[in-house]
Amino acid sequence: MRAFLLTEDKDESPTPLLKALAQGLGNYRNIEDEIHRCIIGEGEVADNASAELQRLRKMIKTIQSRVREKLEAIIRSPEKQKYLQEALVTVRGDRYVVPVRQEYRSQIPGLIHDQSASGATVFIEPMAVVELNNDLKRYQAAEKTEILRILQVLSEQVGQESEDIAVTVNILARLDFIFAKARLSQRMDGGEPAINQSGYLTIRSGRHPLITGKVVPVSIELGKKFHTLVITGPNTGGKTVTLKTVGLLTLMAQSGLHVPAEPGTELAIFEEIFVDIGDEQSIEQSLSTFSSHMTNLVQILERTGPNSLVLLDELGAGTDPTEGAALAQSMLEYLHQRGAKTIATTHYSELKTFAYTSEEIENASVEFDIETLSPTYRLLIGRPGRSNAFEISRRLGLNESIVVRARSLLTQDERNVANLIEHLEANQVQAQKEREEALRLRQEAEELRRKLDQREKAWREKEDKILQKARDEAYNIVKAAKEESDSIVRDLREAMKRLPVKEELIKAEKERNQLRQMQDAITGQRLKKDEKAEKSLKSVKIGQAVYVPRLHQKGSVLTLPNNQGDLQIQAGILKLTVNIKELEAAQEEKEQKGKTTYAAVASSKAKEISRELDFRGTTVDEAMEQVAKYLDDAYLTGTSPVYLIHGKGTGALRSAIRSYLKNHQYIKSFRNGEQGEGGLGVTVVELKS
Repeated sequence: MRAFLLTEDKDESPTPLLKALAQGLGNYRNIEDEIHRCIIGEGEVADNASAELQRLRKMIKTIQSRVREKLEAIIRSPEKQKYLQEALVTVRGDRYVVPVRQEYRSQIPGLIHDQSASGATVFIEPMAVVELNNDLKRYQAAEKTEILRILQVLSEQVGQESEDIAVTVNILARLDFIFAKARLSQRMDGGEPAINQSGYLTIRSGRHPLITGKVVPVSIELGKKFHTLVITGPNTGGKTVTLKTVGLLTLMAQSGLHVPAEPGTELAIFEEIFVDIGDEQSIEQSLSTFSSHMTNLVQILERTGPNSLVLLDELGAGTDPTEGAALAQSMLEYLHQRGAKTIATTHYSELKTFAYTSEEIENASVEFDIETLSPTYRLLIGRPGRSNAFEISRRLGLNESIVVRARSLLTQDERNVANLIEHLEANQVQAQKEREEALRLRQEAEELRRKLDQREKAWREKEDKILQKARDEAYNIVKAAKEESDSIVRDLREAMKRLPVKEELIKAEKERNQLRQMQDAITGQRLKKDEKAEKSLKSVKIGQAVYVPRLHQKGSVLTLPNNQGDLQIQAGILKLTVNIKELEAAQEEKEQKGKTTYAAVASSKAKEISRELDFRGTTVDEAMEQVAKYLDDAYLTGTSPVYLIHGKGTGALRSAIRSYLKNHQYIKSFRNGEQGEGGLGVTVVELKS
């Protein structure tokens, strides 16, 4: 454990507290090795634990062998065999004996050590081995003494380190507890929550740690916008489980445990947590349901403070509904005034209205599916719950006239509250759907933008590699030609000394000069590229005027570069994504009146672009890059229609291109080529103006 935790890493240790604990672990390898050398098997002392023990055990084996030899001689003797019950050597009282028939015991002189239960057999130690057995007993006693001495020496070695060993055992216990907490976190898929001392909590998809199987997570917050939460809803809907989940997760976090909740969960450190859940009525103590709850609540109200968490289940239950609701409201007001963070469950409609009309007090409910008559166990904050008694009764077959009469017995205020809750439910469900749809669309847009950025970056890198490779190949060709021409010239000069080849030499010199000019031109291009790299900007500011040589375009910076150096600029009416390496500082010059840079770019591209793009023989990825660039240029120059030549082949290119065109923002329509246009091997594309 010590070696594992104190292994030196190049990076800073991510577990400094564990390393600090490991520093206190002792290393007792010498004692361990000595114990392992002396003790083998299940508490057996090894022969080589000491030289004396080895000598004693050797002597014991020798004596045992001599005793057995003498006894074997007796039981094999034909004269003695008739006196024996069995021809075998056995042990009684750590002494070797032979079984003799009772009536012949006088025929085998020796000491009787035992007899059988029937009395027919006596176990006699023959006189011939008595002395040897005495020697054996002495050596066995000496062996025990030596073993005790060895164990005493080992115990003294442990005793000398006993204090340090006790510290090590305590540290190992702490480490074992830490790893047990980690294993628990792994088993319940827990995570480290953020911790605050401001008294607010936010639980994201928290799960009750003791519920197995499929668990509906609960998301809840308390302490920021509101300090008191009143949860309403039908029975078995999950109100009590929500209370217990909040309490357990808070206690787990304060105990240093991970909690089964999603990232973003933040829990507070409370001085005290008060809970009143369940029914503790007692006939023996004359406590009713209401009395048992009230006994707990009296103690809670006396001790609660601003740094307390209070969890109350079925507040005000067990008594007259009107008085119970009034009493529950009064207690919630008191807890709120004391600054406590409170979550209470109830069935009283009066508390729903109280939560609506009070500052920093909020309603919540557990959702109930009217269609299936079953709870969904989802907690909805900001929306009170309904008992749904009328709807459930009607669906279960209660006479409609009874349900109508029951509704009429409600007061106008109660009906108004019910209608308000129903209206809020509908609005909240619609808002939730719209929020989820907006989130989905945003994620799709971000994913599409990421893919486009990756594709543009890959295309730009590929373009740079192709251009650089072409320059290098041209340079190498010219260099090889120059070297060859130099060699020819040298040969001709040598030949001049012997032959009249002046004209040939002049011609070769001319060719050499031409090659040198070509090489200088390519070298100049390289120098130009290096100069261009030197001119490129290293950093930019928002709004800075820049120049893009590749597009012969000026613009202003809209965004700062990302990690890859890509940024956006505004060039006329266009927003372009370029790399900072492509930018140069813009030179101030007067624009020609009535002529825009956009027109210049469009005019330049219009001269170069063809109405046809032939990409037969390419892979799908290569074709996509070519088509994307070609369509951008065609749209910029207003060229339409255009002809994408992909060939017939297996149809893979055609299918991929058409799937791409369906979602392209510049495309107005596309179709197969007609008879004179290439048929199925061509796709004709109409671009938007």
